[in-house]
Amino acid sequence: MNRTDFDRLHAYMLSQMDDAAHDREHITRVLYNALDIAATEENVDTDVLIAACLLHDVGRREQFADPAVCHARVGAGKAYRFLRENGFSEDFAACVRDAVRTHRFRADDPPRTIEAKILFDADKLDAVGLMGIARTLTYKGQVGDALYEPGPDGLPSDGAGDRTNTFFNEYKIKLEKLYDRFYTPRGRELAERYRQEAEAFYKALLAQCRAPYERGRRLLEEHIHDE
Repeated sequence: MNRTDFDRLHAYMLSQMDDAAHDREHITRVLYNALDIAATEENVDTDVLIAACLLHDVGRREQFADPAVCHARVGAGKAYRFLRENGFSEDFAACVRDAVRTHRFRADDPPRTIEAKILFDADKLDAVGLMGIARTLTYKGQVGDALYEPGPDGLPSDGAGDRTNTFFNEYKIKLEKLYDRFYTPRGRELAERYRQEAEAFYKALLAQCRAPYERGRRLLEEHIHDE
């Protein structure tokens, strides 16, 4: 890919970025992860891969405005139109569109080409480990979701049965389940490196959230008296 095309794609990506958890640095990390994975695979069209990485989240603005919208599907259409309007071939634009469309977890539309599988894995690598936790916390703060909610015993819940979209709930229903869903050997290798750190952080944060409740409730009872 020549510098002019790269800069054009990069500029369009920047014009579509509003989400702090899916910002330009997320795009950069996904691109670098993808190139790392691609170096271990054969017959990868790196031009398609680079374009797909740069454009994979251009539909985030629409999803943020309406959560019912799938950013992958909207973004695929936007990426295709942008590429065709800027002189890229039909085949190239279609390959990028298909990779963008299938980069999100969806059983009915999995990635099929090697470029799409690499993009999928590269994007998921930014959702696992401590980086995934940090980005989730950023997003939760952006939309106003709580860190935790009280469980039946009054202590902060571990997230498994939460009724609201807390951070701990996001970890239990999504983040801890990502590690067995990679397509490439390199993607699986990198993901496994990050799993242990994420699990340790989750357990430590939950323990720290619960500690004031466990100590404080007992101490409060010592100071509250029936009339």
